Amino acid sequence: MAKEISYDDTASVEVLEGQVPSPVSAEGSGCHGGAAELARAAELAGSAEILARYAKDYPKGPHDKPQSMCPAFGSLRTGLRMRRVGTVLSGSACCVYGLSFVSHFYGARRSVGYVPFDSETLVTGKLFEDIRESVHAMADPERYDAIVVTNLCVPTASGVPLKLLPKEINGVRIIGIDVPGFGVPTHAEAKDVLAGAMLAYAREEAEAGPVARPVAGVEDRPSLTLLGEMFPADPVQIGAMLAPMGIAAGPVVPAREWRELYAALDCGAVAAIHPFYTASLREFARAGRPSFGSAPVGVEGTDAWLSTVGEAFGVAEAAVGAAKNAFLPAIRGALAAAPIDGVITLSGYEGSELLVARLLIESGAEVPYVGTACPRTEAAAVDAAWLEARGVTLKWRASLEDDLAAVEAIRPDLAIGTTPVVQKAKEMGVPALYFTNLISARPLMGPAGAGSLAQVINGAMANRDRMARMRAFYEGVGSGDRAGIWSGLPNERPEFRAQNAKKLAKRRAAMGDLS
Repeated sequence: MAKEISYDDTASVEVLEGQVPSPVSAEGSGCHGGAAELARAAELAGSAEILARYAKDYPKGPHDKPQSMCPAFGSLRTGLRMRRVGTVLSGSACCVYGLSFVSHFYGARRSVGYVPFDSETLVTGKLFEDIRESVHAMADPERYDAIVVTNLCVPTASGVPLKLLPKEINGVRIIGIDVPGFGVPTHAEAKDVLAGAMLAYAREEAEAGPVARPVAGVEDRPSLTLLGEMFPADPVQIGAMLAPMGIAAGPVVPAREWRELYAALDCGAVAAIHPFYTASLREFARAGRPSFGSAPVGVEGTDAWLSTVGEAFGVAEAAVGAAKNAFLPAIRGALAAAPIDGVITLSGYEGSELLVARLLIESGAEVPYVGTACPRTEAAAVDAAWLEARGVTLKWRASLEDDLAAVEAIRPDLAIGTTPVVQKAKEMGVPALYFTNLISARPLMGPAGAGSLAQVINGAMANRDRMARMRAFYEGVGSGDRAGIWSGLPNERPEFRAQNAKKLAKRRAAMGDLS
């Protein structure tokens, strides 16, 4: 007799308002269903508005597949670097494990909260209840100013409605964001997702009434907010360059604590040092703050940028000239003292690729190709025009294949790029440097940035002969029979027959001695 079929009580469970049963299974296709399938599921589940906004803010073309780490790493790291901000992830366990690991690898010193789920809790709405319960348990005003809850791919595709979370609990702000890999192209832009959400919250607080004074105090001078993560010395350099004009360098966004967001909004203008912060710039515009792109890199870049700052703040030409006279000679001298002579290809996904290329060119290098995983934006127009006028091929939303093709075609003296680009270049015997750890970890602005790249760049290019010797020494290793894949039996190869004959003779001799 066939076993009687029994049914669970899922059909009788109340579905929360805003939730719809989703075709995405936490145990089935889920993350492996492909971007198109997840996007369709998200639209059916009520996330169409979020995806439409991301598609406008972060256009994907010409390719639509991120080839770096999970985008959510960017927003996760932004939150973990802020004081008194808690973090909760909602996603597949494997994704949360990987994101937690890489965050701690990059220096996170705090725990990452995780709300687990399965297909039943996902479809019935119990996952949302679990998230709500977790933030209520965490919301301790003695520990946190804010708690960030992030939906990864599967919860976003299933329509888990973080917008229904309370805006604050016990005085602790609750910020819910969706950062799906199929909707946010790069981890750099995911930083903007969280920074923009925080600025929107802080702007509404400031519009509603008085807010807490920043710990560092409030500047008497008009301030310039700096948008984009930078080497710690760069804001200091920028502040020194602004001082002769009577302007202060304001906070850097993404911020390090909540109160800095108020000071960032309380500025005279915003400098989009990194040009891809679309959502953040929208919030500054809503607060009535003008913005402009580029940065004070090299002589020409600094000259033009200081003029732009002067125009934005209505500074007298004499004061702008004083700032230029104080710093341009020093930058010019630093560049002359540390020239770079060579052909360099440059690619990365941090958003500062165009600035680095400008500095390399002003240092004397030839840079025929620049690839960036970020999109072309209005804030990038000044740097793009400067580079293109000097014959640089700019590839927006560059794929790994684009970057590898450039290295293979140009065969530069040095390739700067992501890990697979560096690996490919070294296989070709071309010196290479990893952009994120070796280039981004140096100052770029003002006199300090002018000569900062030369030592590591020239040192790497000087290794070309040594790399050629190494490549010759290891020629063939890891390919063909030397990759552990034999084209025939080992004893069929002449060198193995000779070796085996010697070994066999020794064994026979040993056996003879024993007899």
